[in-house]
Amino acid sequence: MTPNYVALAVVLVVLVVVLVGLTWLLRRRRFVSPVDRATYETLHTAAVATRFLRDGLTPEGAQKATRQLRSMLGSRAIAITDTNAVLAWDGVGSHHRGDVHAHAQPVLTSGRTVVLREDEVSCDDPDCPIRSGVLAPVVADERVVAALAAYGPSVSTGLVRATEELARWISTQVELAELERQRTRIMEAELRALRAQISPHFVYNCLGAIASFVRTDPDRARELLIEFADFTRYAFRSGGSYTTLSDELLNVERYLVLEKARFGDRLVVSLTIAPEVLPVAVPFLAVQPLVENAVRHGLEGKTGVGHVTITATDHGAEAEISVEDDGVGGDPDLIRAVLAGESESDSVGLGNVDARLRQTFGDGHGLVVETAPGAGTKVTFRVPKYAPGVHVDS
Repeated sequence: MTPNYVALAVVLVVLVVVLVGLTWLLRRRRFVSPVDRATYETLHTAAVATRFLRDGLTPEGAQKATRQLRSMLGSRAIAITDTNAVLAWDGVGSHHRGDVHAHAQPVLTSGRTVVLREDEVSCDDPDCPIRSGVLAPVVADERVVAALAAYGPSVSTGLVRATEELARWISTQVELAELERQRTRIMEAELRALRAQISPHFVYNCLGAIASFVRTDPDRARELLIEFADFTRYAFRSGGSYTTLSDELLNVERYLVLEKARFGDRLVVSLTIAPEVLPVAVPFLAVQPLVENAVRHGLEGKTGVGHVTITATDHGAEAEISVEDDGVGGDPDLIRAVLAGESESDSVGLGNVDARLRQTFGDGHGLVVETAPGAGTKVTFRVPKYAPGVHVDS
């Protein structure tokens, strides 16, 4: 998560806290003064408009947002235009919409606020109140990407300042939307990398185990082949970046069925899952790579029986998932370097899963790895039961 994103997120959190406090006051009719009420109404309007700008300046989102933003300015009409076309108009005098893009050209070119006088806003309707306007730049990543226009009978100094401040606020929403898109692209790239990392060694061993049952136990071979097909279909599915913990654990069970066909009685698996955490949303392929790492690196090099324990427990507002093995263990310094991105390792997806967890939920939700040579390995992470923007696509 970039510093800019953190700073902007902190600002939004502070606004939400203030808004919640003022909402509490409103419900109890305890506003100390009209200023408190006005502050609440402004923040509430901004919060509503924020939802519509979550995806940036789309025509649909801009049109819905302008209905809220016009009340903040108190102007007779407002419009938003990007560098190509007018995205939205709200208020009286909609026949002026076609002029907005031309009015905005100096703003889009120079990045400076422009005030339009009566001789610059032509209108043949004597009853139309649109006689002047002010246009302010919307800037994202140091580029002018749009202009906010406020129209009315006249332009006051206060309207100019308010329009500029509101344009800056819109700029913040546009930058947040772009940062969210960047974060999504990074997560998608990480997921593609993880899919590409699905071990050819595992695929080869699975097919070898299935082939060994073809003559001796055809029914068993058929069952394993179905499990393998379901496992690969899930791993390469086209869908969102998140899934339920229930679906993720179901795929883990498929993986373990395939591995037990190879290990036989040498692999013992224990699962302890709290039912209340099964609907929790987690990043897609967040658990299976940890289990594969436990089997491949923890148990393959161990003599005798190996145990893998998977637990998912309820911790109030969070769910905790852990994968533990009693295998050969590892070097804590190497694992620390892998998680920090300072070293490459053939640990299946460990750094990948850690990075996606942190990108989704914040640095406090990365992997916690406990290991030592000969002492096995335990990998744990926690996820909030609810996080903004994290949901499973239906």
